[in-house]
Amino acid sequence: EHVPGISIATDFICGFPTETDEDFRDSLSLIEQFRFPSVFINQFFPRPGTPAAHMAQVPGQTIKSRTKAMSELFHSYLPYAGREGQIYDVLVTDVSFDKRHYVGHNDCYEQVLVPMVDGLLGRTVRVQIVATSKFSMTGTLVDDSLTGWRTALGLSLISVASLALLMYGKFRS
Repeated sequence: EHVPGISIATDFICGFPTETDEDFRDSLSLIEQFRFPSVFINQFFPRPGTPAAHMAQVPGQTIKSRTKAMSELFHSYLPYAGREGQIYDVLVTDVSFDKRHYVGHNDCYEQVLVPMVDGLLGRTVRVQIVATSKFSMTGTLVDDSLTGWRTALGLSLISVASLALLMYGKFRS
C-alpha cells in the first residue's frame, strides 16, 4: 500500500525454544496475509555454546510438523499470479537451469525468464509478463531497445545488492 510493487523475502525458524503454538499460528498468518514470494523455512537446531542451546527445547516432532505445515502453506499459493501483461525492466544475468531461457531480475529482484536472444546477457531489457509460476515470471521482449541502468542512488534492489557486495569486498581486504 505504501510501497507499490515491493517484494519481500523472509526467513522462518520453526521450533525456536520460546516459540509457542500461538507464535507459530501468528507466523502462518503472516505468510497467509502477505503471500511472500520467497520464504526460507528452517528447523531450529541448538548450536553448542549459544544461549538457545541451554533453553527448554520444543519437541522434535512438533518442530517437524510445524515445518511441514509452513512449507505446505507456502506451496499453496502463486505469488506472481495476476502479473500477466505487466511491463518490467529486467537485468539479464544468467542462463536458466533448463537452458531454455535467460534469467533476469526486475527492480524488486523478482526472477523473470526471458528469451535466449544474442546480446541480452548482462544487459537490461524491457519485457512484458506472459506467464507466471511459483518461483518466477516469464516475459517477452517489448521492443528491440535495451534500457539503461538505474542511477546508483535509485531504490533498485539490484543496485543495493551490488553496493553491498562492493562494500563487503572492501571490508574483507
